[in-house]
Amino acid sequence: MLRSIESWKVNLISVWFGCFFTGLAISQIIPFLPLYVEELGIHGGNALSIWSGLTFSVTFIVSAAVAPLWGSLADRKGRKLMLLRASFGMGAVILLQAFVTQAWQLLLLRALMGLTSGYIPNAMALVAAQVPRDRSGWALSCVSTGQIGGVILGPMIGGLLADWLGLRMVFIVTAVLLMVSFLVTLFLIKETGYTPVSKQDKMSGREVFRSLDNPRLMMCLFVTTMVIQMCNGSVNPILTLFVRELAPDAQNIAFLSGVIAALPGVSALISAPRLGKLGDRIGTQRILIGTMLFSLLLLMAMSFVTSATQLGVLRFLLGFADGAMMPAVQTLLVRHSRDNVTGRIFGYNQSFMYLGNVAGPLLGAAVSAATGYRWVFFATALVVLLNVLLLRRFYRSPKTTLESPVTPRNQAAKSATDATSARSASAAEKAKTPG
Repeated sequence: MLRSIESWKVNLISVWFGCFFTGLAISQIIPFLPLYVEELGIHGGNALSIWSGLTFSVTFIVSAAVAPLWGSLADRKGRKLMLLRASFGMGAVILLQAFVTQAWQLLLLRALMGLTSGYIPNAMALVAAQVPRDRSGWALSCVSTGQIGGVILGPMIGGLLADWLGLRMVFIVTAVLLMVSFLVTLFLIKETGYTPVSKQDKMSGREVFRSLDNPRLMMCLFVTTMVIQMCNGSVNPILTLFVRELAPDAQNIAFLSGVIAALPGVSALISAPRLGKLGDRIGTQRILIGTMLFSLLLLMAMSFVTSATQLGVLRFLLGFADGAMMPAVQTLLVRHSRDNVTGRIFGYNQSFMYLGNVAGPLLGAAVSAATGYRWVFFATALVVLLNVLLLRRFYRSPKTTLESPVTPRNQAAKSATDATSARSASAAEKAKTPG
């Protein structure tokens, strides 16, 4: 049956499952890392907070540093190879985390996990390179629903596994899920129409940006990715505490906070493919700016809520915007770059995403400590407003015109063009000469 379907559709379905299992695998570990650190012998509030923070953030810091390297390698060797590397590498490293006996061993393996990351951005790049350009917004939005679905279900499944089988078994089950992603990628995904970039034609980072039609807009999109992740993460450190402040008499604060935390993911699943398809029709940049303005209004409204129910409703509405923003950025990255640098562009974008994952919780913790929980929403809204103003400026400004980078291939093409022009000019001169 799969053979009768167009290859890019088979890849889209396969990548969706790969992203779903990857999101499921990663998210079901993160909520229980502090408990695991404590089980490894770190006790005391301050020490446990420091070790838990380091263990969580080191993965994203290392990933941000190496993402451009994997993006460059994807352009040279192919995206499928990078998907296989990421799924197998993360699975192996997470499996080892089940057998550590010291906190420093876990920290080291979490850093190594950052080196092996990159499944989802490379999956996005593979889909972007193969789907028709006029359907890229819809396709990337569909892929994002796989990741979102995994992230929603992950903590719940992880909690059940931790209660039934113990914390260490969560890591083993997670490794098995990543091996499923590896097998799906190996047997179902076919990378067609891929033209590898030779080592001689490989561009430097500067040349990559000089090859773009509008490099300033591209940098603005990178910053937008970071802002989106910051906004999603800034509330995480204070959400449970804020819910407890809104509902002091509730007996199930942990469950209530978990539901409120998961609500944006539910609505994002609904909105992502629909708004992605709408963006293909009316313009993806309009969808991006419109959803960011919508999220700005919702964030400001959250600072005035007086009950947990109001907060839950507003976060559910926020998910409709969340489901569109990141796929919209990725679609614009595809449409404003060339196929031979797509991997590099997605690698740079992933670095900014990881930076947002680190900066968001830091912003939320710092603002809440200085001014209170409600000001976290105001601060986040201000960041979104500044980003919207940047986006509007760069979409109104003319495209940046820069010379194309000089590589052996385009240098030879330029020489051939110059020679042809010279021969044409000589022939025209002879035609003008009498006799």
